[in-house]
Amino acid sequence: MGLSKRRRLIIVLSLLILGILTVFSYGWSKQNIGILKRRQQSRMSPVIMIPGSSASVNRFDTLVARINEMDRQNHSLLKIKVYNSGKITYTGQIRRGDNEPFIVVGFENNHDGYNNIKKQAKMFNTAFNQLKAQYNFNNFKGIGHSNGGLIYTYFLEHYFNERQIQIKKLMTIGTPYNFAESKSRCTQMLSDFIKNREKIPHNLTMYSIAGSENYVEDGLVPLSSVLAGKYIYQGVVRHYTQITVTGRLAQHSALPQNREVLNLIRRYILTSHNGEMNN
Repeated sequence: MGLSKRRRLIIVLSLLILGILTVFSYGWSKQNIGILKRRQQSRMSPVIMIPGSSASVNRFDTLVARINEMDRQNHSLLKIKVYNSGKITYTGQIRRGDNEPFIVVGFENNHDGYNNIKKQAKMFNTAFNQLKAQYNFNNFKGIGHSNGGLIYTYFLEHYFNERQIQIKKLMTIGTPYNFAESKSRCTQMLSDFIKNREKIPHNLTMYSIAGSENYVEDGLVPLSSVLAGKYIYQGVVRHYTQITVTGRLAQHSALPQNREVLNLIRRYILTSHNGEMNN
């Protein structure tokens, strides 16, 4: 008789636990379905930008201001700083109804070097996860200046594994894919990028912008180092385009203010300018 009671108790407890798990699972599934639905319906397509080494989240202020003047668009500007401790701070906001805001992600650790590139890519991934959870966008575009392009490359090869979110376009500006080395010597970083290139999204459209005052070198970065990006992206992504700009403000640090670079961003990155549908 006692055994029968214990069995009944076990059955009741099992059913109770099953019921709790069913309710929890239903609530979790419903929440995720809601998130997926909002993401699929989202019209937001942000432009997420990463500055180079030694640069702050203010690096692209002039770029955004000039593009807003040229396009007569009021693209919002949100700045995110990721600290070494893991803390993340936000400055500015995305205006309601703005489907193509600029978002800048910078780091407390903004030093040069391959080991720091890896750390910064991990920090960027943390910020990206917060952004996708908060804004529920289903696609975005990327811009990386100098080492920002290296951070984007490492991020795409090691962290970006999204099924619901697409990176549609990436533009790197003066990015030294082989650091300051000449084309005769391949750095460990470039070798690793080439080795992992198949992990880069194959439906990506990629633009690599080089600046040259004299067609020889881009201020601090050898032109051959920027051109080495083709060994990583060409033949893997859907479209790869290499563009070299010259003339005034074509040196490395001034490239984000270069008039031709601004026009390239408007033409190839901003959907509000070229009329391309976001989804």
